[in-house]
Amino acid sequence: MAYRVIAPDDFDWITRPHGPEEAARHVAELSEVAGFGHTRANIWRYEPGARGRRHRHQYQEETFVVLSGTLSMYLGEPPERRDVPAGGLVHIAPGTPLQTVNHGGDDLLVYVYGTPPESENAELLASAV
Repeated sequence: MAYRVIAPDDFDWITRPHGPEEAARHVAELSEVAGFGHTRANIWRYEPGARGRRHRHQYQEETFVVLSGTLSMYLGEPPERRDVPAGGLVHIAPGTPLQTVNHGGDDLLVYVYGTPPESENAELLASAV
C-alpha cells in the first residue's frame, strides 16, 4: 500500500512501567502500524507530573512535536530546562542527553520520531529532576 491512515481512535496505548506514587506515561507505537522503514515514531501521553528517563542515543537524532500541553525538556550536560509549548518543536542531535517531563496540570501529548531507528541502544543517565 502506498499510504496508511491511522486515526487517534486506532491508537493502542501502552502504559509504561512506573512506581505506585509516580504519574504514568503512555505510548502509542506507530512505526510498525504506519509501515515506517527508515524512521521510528511514537505518540506519547504524559499525565501531569510524569517524567521520562534521562538518556541519550548514540546514533539516532530525535524530533519532538508538542501536540498539546507544554513539554519540559532537560537537555545537554549539565541539563538545561527548555519549555516547549503546543505547536512547538525540538530537534536533538545524536549523543545529546535528554529527559522529558510534564510539569503542567493537564495531559501532555507529543509526537516523537527518530532516525535511524534505534530503540534498544539508549544509554540511561541519572535523572535531571
